[in-house]
Amino acid sequence: MTGRHRSGGHRVAVTGIGVKSPAGTDLEAAWTTVLKGRPTAATVGRLPEAGLPVHFACLVPEFDLDAYLTHRESRQIDRSTRLLLCAAADAVEDAALPPGTAPDRAGVQIGTGIGGLPSMEEVTLSHADRPRDMPVHTVPRTMANSPATRLAMRYGFRGPCTTYSSACASGTTAVGEAARKIRYGDLDLALAGGTDSAVTTVVMGAFARMRAMSVRNEDPAAASRPFDTDRDGFVMAEGAAVLVLERWDLARARGARIYGEVAGYAENCDAAHVVAPVEDGSVAGRCMRQALADAGLSPADIGHINAHGTSTVLNDRAEARAIDRCFHGQSPPVTAVKGVTGHLIGGSGALEAALALLCAARGSVPAIANLATSPEADLVDLVIGAPRAIAPAPVLSNSFGFGGQNACLVLTPEGAADRPAPPASPRS
Repeated sequence: MTGRHRSGGHRVAVTGIGVKSPAGTDLEAAWTTVLKGRPTAATVGRLPEAGLPVHFACLVPEFDLDAYLTHRESRQIDRSTRLLLCAAADAVEDAALPPGTAPDRAGVQIGTGIGGLPSMEEVTLSHADRPRDMPVHTVPRTMANSPATRLAMRYGFRGPCTTYSSACASGTTAVGEAARKIRYGDLDLALAGGTDSAVTTVVMGAFARMRAMSVRNEDPAAASRPFDTDRDGFVMAEGAAVLVLERWDLARARGARIYGEVAGYAENCDAAHVVAPVEDGSVAGRCMRQALADAGLSPADIGHINAHGTSTVLNDRAEARAIDRCFHGQSPPVTAVKGVTGHLIGGSGALEAALALLCAARGSVPAIANLATSPEADLVDLVIGAPRAIAPAPVLSNSFGFGGQNACLVLTPEGAADRPAPPASPRS
């Protein structure tokens, strides 16, 4: 293929990936954990101590923060920004970006669903009776655009620096919009991704009050179970993921290692309910079709689907119907990594796009953790029990958020069309 996208404009290469997630603090560790189906949910002591009905979450394992940030930097920013800056540093190193990147042709596109709410919660609880003594960095810490801004400052990127907040679709939206900016010539390079760290008393209490979260306190590891008959809600998680996106021809010219291509993207809105999806999946299904059309692909070209798969009854049911509509009853293998990672809110879409691209390139689709039986199994080909071997092929990655925010990406691994197919595994 040439350096032009099928629908016009430049092709968009993924040349670097960095993650800080509950499944691992680098891409290979996260991919291995997901492929092995190891759930990461565990009791978080401060939650039961606060009297909350949900006692567990998926947290990012400890890592050497000092290797990424000075003590002063770390003190001035909140946890979601710290995680993002660390993930971005790994992504930039992974991409082996050469010095001299034109700052006006490089930008930052970041998604967050919660923004600086955790920092605002912290300062409100600690300074409610003495507001005049609020920490001087309160405003920079709580700005929703702080992660993107700090990232642009760190690398001196002076192109568009935009924050997207489309609930649980935020990370996917950021990656898709960054790809558009490169495709149509606004940027040559972008750091794109998402971040959130929302395991706090107020956020957890609010979601629990909605009965949106699992309450399996006696067995947290079994709590996140996308599409399973016994699912009872999502599991809160934290984390960040960043993809380095470049103009395909420029990446090729500098000899970059290319993971693959952001080949298609679409977004739309249910415009129906603040927290419940359209039941028949018609709007989300249209979003999938539009992403495929943007990539110049048909449903038959997709090797597997990374489902949004929250482990909530309504969302999983609606997504299964949406997939069935889009693929006309011929679903490719469907996985959902939230069974392992929990729900990173604004960080989910970017992390899942990265993992989906790696799975597509390596021809291995993870089984959905904690999935035994499913009422949606007659609609979609859910991967149950063990990973499924497939030929390396394009993947569709879905993200659907509160407010009816739908966003879908089509990612194509480098050289997939030229690779021989592995022996097919039987349908699980």
